[in-house]
Amino acid sequence: MSRIEDRFRILRERSEGALIVFTVAGHPNPVLSASVLRAIAEGGADIIELGIPFSDPLADGPVIQAASQSALGQNVTPADVLGMSTALRSVSDVPIVLMTCYNPICQFGLDRFAAESAAAGVDGIIVTDLPPEESDEWVRTAREHGIDTVFLIAPNSPNARVKKVVDIVGGFVYCVSRMGVTGARAELPSNLKKLIARIRNETRKPVAVGFGISEPEHVFEVCRMADGAVVGSALVSLIERERSSAGLVAEVTEFVGELKAATRIRGATQI
Repeated sequence: MSRIEDRFRILRERSEGALIVFTVAGHPNPVLSASVLRAIAEGGADIIELGIPFSDPLADGPVIQAASQSALGQNVTPADVLGMSTALRSVSDVPIVLMTCYNPICQFGLDRFAAESAAAGVDGIIVTDLPPEESDEWVRTAREHGIDTVFLIAPNSPNARVKKVVDIVGGFVYCVSRMGVTGARAELPSNLKKLIARIRNETRKPVAVGFGISEPEHVFEVCRMADGAVVGSALVSLIERERSSAGLVAEVTEFVGELKAATRIRGATQI
């Protein structure tokens, strides 16, 4: 059982949803980014998604695009990101999932990237632009090194794609709540419950929902329907807003703590 699977198992036994938190590696700068990662873990995140900065992001909204460009402007590389993972793993057992496009993996070499990710304490990898139909070589290589591959299912994914994804996915299924790019939204989509039910009809693997999840209330509602909620742009916005503040780390810890608290009351009717 992988560290991700084990975390979901423990949370299920507690009737508790998973809080999955995304941040861009190297944002707002490499030194502060390391402190932010520790703050996310200390705030109570169940899984951390660590985004590898990339010049041509797919599905990333303006907030995450700007953070990626900032990190790239400071010469943050995939090797640096693995170093950040290693540092976090030395002080925390929180599962770490890298999010990246396929190009950096290819440039590294599939086996080398998987091996070095495993050595850095990485538990899973989301490859945003790798179609499941073309993923056999990567998934096989990742499994050989004990790495889960997390795939995304969108509202317009046909049933054949859903069946393919749930068959090969590791760790959890990433349910994209809405069409379009990432970014904080005021409300959850009205058809989200149906989408989650469609995925659940095909698998018993954990389902986590992302895109537009930005407030404790959203996390609460999502965790009543799914196994976990992914928060990204809202945190990245906070980091950018407080990047020059001495209270940045404390703000991150507090915000993550508020989000996590919303996962612990799945049986309640209100926050």
